[in-house]
Amino acid sequence: MAEPTPDEQKKLDAEAKAREDAEQAALPYKWTQSIKDLDVTISIDGKYKGRDLDVKLTRTHLRVAIKGQDPIIDGDLPHPIRVDDSTWTLETVPAGKEISVHLDKVNQLEWWAHVVTTAPKIDTSKIQPENSNLGDLDGETRGMVEKMMFDQRQKEMGKPTSDEQKKLDILKQFQDQHPEMDFSNAKMG
Repeated sequence: MAEPTPDEQKKLDAEAKAREDAEQAALPYKWTQSIKDLDVTISIDGKYKGRDLDVKLTRTHLRVAIKGQDPIIDGDLPHPIRVDDSTWTLETVPAGKEISVHLDKVNQLEWWAHVVTTAPKIDTSKIQPENSNLGDLDGETRGMVEKMMFDQRQKEMGKPTSDEQKKLDILKQFQDQHPEMDFSNAKMG
């Protein structure tokens, strides 16, 4: 099959996005995520109180229901969460009440395609991450992100990544120490 033209690809992407938006809009909840966490919001009738709810968060499963009714969400999570750092609240809003569920991701370097594995997926490759400040990250994570950004820029310019550069520097140092050796057929692996 021939590659779509840029205009055809734009149309295909728009159709896929419209289909994805319709699938997400049909869900009985709304959800957003950052690279570190995920938030689910469920609108319910204002007559309900916290004691009327059945909410269970485990490392790999989420259940949200009004007691005596079919669950609003009941399914396996696509990735594990930190249960101790995940919460739920019931809040009064102008249109009634909202159940807010906050899930803290264990792997804080991946996007989720859906809240539970039975729900329709979103295309995570199209996510535009919010601009976050590198200063917000802890030292180790910041170093890793800066290295990834540097390596990405190097690749885009056709230059070696930091790891490849390190290998080249070691080879050059070895060559300088051993001028009698012929490295003309040396291959980097």
